[in-house]
Amino acid sequence: MKQPQKCVAVIGGGPAGLMAAEVLARGGAHVEVFDAMPSVGRKFLMAGKGGMNITHAEDFDIFLTRYGARREHIEPLLRAFPPDALRAWIHDLGITTFVGTSHRVFPADMKAAPLLRAWLHRLRESGVIFHARHRWCGWDEQGALRFATPHGELRMNPENPLAETSPPPCRGRVREGVETLPLSISTPIRACVVGASAPYNHGLPLAGATFPLQGGRSGFGSNGFFEMKADAVVLALGGGSWPQLGSDGAWVTLLEQRGITIAPLRPSNCGFEIAWSAHFREHFSGEPLKSVAATFGDVRKQGECLISAHGIEGGLIYALSAALRDEIERKGHATLHLDLLPDWTMQKVQNEVSHPRGARSLSSHLQSRLGLKGVKANLLREVLSAEQMHDTNLLAHTIKALPLRLIAPRPLSEAISSAGGVTFAALDKNLMLKELPGVFCAGEMLDWEAPTGGYLLSACFASGYVAGKGATDWLKHPSGDGRQ
Repeated sequence: MKQPQKCVAVIGGGPAGLMAAEVLARGGAHVEVFDAMPSVGRKFLMAGKGGMNITHAEDFDIFLTRYGARREHIEPLLRAFPPDALRAWIHDLGITTFVGTSHRVFPADMKAAPLLRAWLHRLRESGVIFHARHRWCGWDEQGALRFATPHGELRMNPENPLAETSPPPCRGRVREGVETLPLSISTPIRACVVGASAPYNHGLPLAGATFPLQGGRSGFGSNGFFEMKADAVVLALGGGSWPQLGSDGAWVTLLEQRGITIAPLRPSNCGFEIAWSAHFREHFSGEPLKSVAATFGDVRKQGECLISAHGIEGGLIYALSAALRDEIERKGHATLHLDLLPDWTMQKVQNEVSHPRGARSLSSHLQSRLGLKGVKANLLREVLSAEQMHDTNLLAHTIKALPLRLIAPRPLSEAISSAGGVTFAALDKNLMLKELPGVFCAGEMLDWEAPTGGYLLSACFASGYVAGKGATDWLKHPSGDGRQ
């Protein structure tokens, strides 16, 4: 006898969730994706606005070092779905890629939208169903998933929620004054049956979900409305950065209430606050700092950054942000050193600074002999007094190592990504929550971080792949509680 098709709810429509959905659908599951936003992949599209950097083509052993203290946890995911496999997957979507001079990998047209469109088309062709504007609100006391929709919050229970047995239109159950949504036979009707055979497994809620009329195992229950069984859930809800695009970290409390250990969400790939003078802030906020090098500890990076009204930000700063953030947490501040002339030796700078300037002003001298003007010249005046500016030895050393006192990272909502999340100790090797069998986690909601340059997306795709494969395997053998 043919076994009924397994059904999975994927909550979160970013790269990790969509990859999990693809793997599950390919494995034979009926998959439905729920996202709080009006459309899926919004952060993915935003990340691609400056050029869609998908991954990095550097040596794999070097690639793995980019994950710092979480390498041991991220490495198995990347070995399961490495950067080369990611590129091959993109090519299979009909999107060509190229490797830039920095070894970063981009789609040929540098855009995210064509890739996402091709991907969503393939997912729909494989039977994946999408639900926009469905914000996950956790589980109710019976173990059913709850979603807030534009029509109000719907709480669906595996028990008979209605006393009447009349035919449609029927209603979702309403409790505690939550709005009821009248439904017709042609409207997506949300109901839930929890677990493979019973609402609870080993005393813990198994995966449950609300589903629409179309697709999957379904039928009218004795309560008079449509029901569908969900056998597993993949959570791919993002971290806490860019909340306007959907990843607002609201899931933290929901999982903590179920006993899941969550490392606090913190900004990563972020800017930092500096107490600029009013003059400098007024005249140079928004100015780029080009061709500089930044040093913190024993790490030196060269590139560009941006002066902001609050401090400093940009790719060069993001590359050092994890260490800078941790230093501020320990000491209350961190000192970053900027080399304003990274291609000049100290000796050359000293020679030019000490060159007789005659009647010229110091500003004219710095511009003509060293090319320092505008924001770079005024940065020197931010850290040196008028008297110190005339100390040629001190001035030369400051040009090569200008100290900036960073007093705080910018808020999480402004960061490119976040650190913290579901700890790996709470997960098994397949990314299933040990305390919630049948519930898997993927993407930025896990406790890891990486610099920009393709490393973030690579690990998100890889974790979605592993979670999807883990859920597929678990559906075939839904035993144990993930504590191996």
